[in-house]
Amino acid sequence: MAGKVTLLLWAQTLGLAGAQTTQLLVQPPWTPPVLWDRVTLTCQGSGTAAATTWYKDGQRWRLQGPDRFVVTESGTYQCDRPDTGLSPPVSVSNDRLVLQVSARALLEGDTVTLRCRGWQDNPVTSVSFYHEEKQLQRFRDGTELSLSPLRLHDSGRYRCRGWVESSLSRGRKESVSAPVTVTVHGVPLSGVSVSAQPPGAQVALGDRLVLSCAVAAGTGPLSFSWHRGDSWALLGNGPHLELRHVGDNDSGHYQCRASDGDIMAESVPLNVTVLVPVANATISPGALAQPVHAGEPVTLRCSVQVGSAPVTFTWLRNGSEVARGPLLELGNVHVGHSGTYQCVATNQLGQDGHRVFRVLSPELALTVTPRGHWDTVAAGVGGSLLFLVLLVGVIVGCHRWHRLGPPQSPRPPQRRGRCCTASLGAPGMPGGPPMPHPPRGPTRSCRDPTGDSRTPVTSRRTCCDTGGTGGTGGHWGALNVPA
Repeated sequence: MAGKVTLLLWAQTLGLAGAQTTQLLVQPPWTPPVLWDRVTLTCQGSGTAAATTWYKDGQRWRLQGPDRFVVTESGTYQCDRPDTGLSPPVSVSNDRLVLQVSARALLEGDTVTLRCRGWQDNPVTSVSFYHEEKQLQRFRDGTELSLSPLRLHDSGRYRCRGWVESSLSRGRKESVSAPVTVTVHGVPLSGVSVSAQPPGAQVALGDRLVLSCAVAAGTGPLSFSWHRGDSWALLGNGPHLELRHVGDNDSGHYQCRASDGDIMAESVPLNVTVLVPVANATISPGALAQPVHAGEPVTLRCSVQVGSAPVTFTWLRNGSEVARGPLLELGNVHVGHSGTYQCVATNQLGQDGHRVFRVLSPELALTVTPRGHWDTVAAGVGGSLLFLVLLVGVIVGCHRWHRLGPPQSPRPPQRRGRCCTASLGAPGMPGGPPMPHPPRGPTRSCRDPTGDSRTPVTSRRTCCDTGGTGGTGGHWGALNVPA
């Protein structure tokens, strides 16, 4: 019986189709299967195995049967499941000459083998293969034809012709197989990626950059477009984008979009970095007062007019490295700092530094002179004079303090009183007060400024009344009388 199968059904079996359907699996996996191979058919679909209904040659054959069985008769078989419906047909052949193809989904780029078999595996000779009735190849002894790699135009109807020997008639007979339909599916577009030359997409200003777009899977005619950032503005067509002389404004994220006419896929953005080499290194201040005296502070700064970060700086004195960094702080210089100074500015492409750019600043001469003898003397004299001025100021301040005294609070108004005058004469002597009794020690008297009366005072320390209204109160000053 002639057998035909459309391989799209087997693509559905492997999940390449969208909706779930009932499928009829064949073991061994050849299309069409032949009766002498002991073929097993398995029904796959939703529901229980006991709910399977089998059909043979369009007629219900087994009701509520098992989901698999071994074929014992040639014919066309189908199975049915309540939820997923009727499966595609599978024809089991018992012909004298059969052309078989692998029962799997065939994708563009695959390899497939066609084999021409005689009934009960009887020998076949002088085999020819045909595609759409056009002869492809003829073999004297061979019975298989390999197609690789498959292309979409390889889809179509195939058959074989050959001489089959019969074990019963002990003779040969030329036979032609039933046609077999081969369907080659295009591979869905996926895995779009962008690569760059040079690698890493890091280029120096003015260099050449080439971006390439590739797809991991996808067949058929493909189209490409190039874009930067989130813009849909078209930069170019084709699998390659070339920038002959990159500028600093060419940095950014580049993306490739690929399409097979039905599906469009885009790559992950690739970041392109354009490095600007360092140029025009200078030292500031550009000129120093000449000569610089020892002890003066000096700081130099190195900078570049252009250059992509990061930029490193190295300081040279008389051609030898002395420091790194944009600042050179010499502090209070001495004669040993004299010399010719330069800075080297550097930046590079990539982490590995496969391209390094350097620029050297103009020379800056620094001459440090020591302080002379008269400078030292003048400094000493100046310090001494300052000290003397401060000393004189302190002395004059102390003198005025002692002379004027500390600030006093306002004194109360003076009242008339008596002033005391001490008389240290002995009793009986002129000027001494009359003493009716021998005094116990030296005496003095207080004279009233309005009269001549005297008041003897016999204590060794007496006070003088400075006044007081009504004879009350007063201020008395202490007087020490020698013994």
